Amino acid sequence: MTHPQHKIHRMAEICEAIGTRTFSPVADSEFRAVGMRNYWDGYFAGRAAPLGMAPAEVVDAVFYNFAPGEVARHIPWVWGKVTPEEAIAIRERGSVNAIRAAVGELADSPDLPHLADLATRAAVSAPTEGRVLYAGLRALDIPEEPVAKMWHAATLLREHRGDGHNAALVAHGIGGTEAHVLYAVTHDMRPEKFGRIHHLPKAQLDAVIGGLRDRGFVDAAGGCTDSGRETRERIEALTDELAAPAYTVLTAAELDELIDGLTPITTALQAD
Repeated sequence: MTHPQHKIHRMAEICEAIGTRTFSPVADSEFRAVGMRNYWDGYFAGRAAPLGMAPAEVVDAVFYNFAPGEVARHIPWVWGKVTPEEAIAIRERGSVNAIRAAVGELADSPDLPHLADLATRAAVSAPTEGRVLYAGLRALDIPEEPVAKMWHAATLLREHRGDGHNAALVAHGIGGTEAHVLYAVTHDMRPEKFGRIHHLPKAQLDAVIGGLRDRGFVDAAGGCTDSGRETRERIEALTDELAAPAYTVLTAAELDELIDGLTPITTALQAD
């Protein structure tokens, strides 16, 4: 059935909190233990693993929003340390350990198996067309342990939405680095201070900002224009719309149950 967009967006927030625990120090330590040189080696090994031995150019296209050359500093080097199959197992183990460390006794709630089942029903029901990373994740086995199953479902839903977000950006002519700049300025941050792009050479970042200024999205002072905010709002609304098919398999009551049941876990993760 069709659900209100605010509930689809709320599920995105929930899945973001659960899914991004993959990128926490606890999970990072699991990758360091097998020879990863730094955080980003583990990031790319774990997140790209469902794509198999894809070259850097393919991973860059699927991930979309990394600056030129960033992916190639890690792919294919990481595959000399772990196989994609090993990286998938390491990522799951590290993510589960990170979630358990953050949420405590909530990880053993008697309601969690049912909530994980509900989330999984949604996570495996969405169309895969045009969703490359989501399709790669769909090909993996679903974990049985409740925390792992919940995390896996949240990751599927997060990457399904992410693939749709990339499509929305492409439809609006916004490149990957441009997306980060637009995010920064719409949140009243200076792009050169924003974590995902602050390391870029000044000339490269200035060129991206200049291109957005020429399109009327950034003003002369480096702030966001009304047009820039409206464009980003349209992209976010379209992203939510494209994410909605994953939840049509759930009834209104089931979606409410899922949101209500996972909210305490999300709250604990965000407070950690």
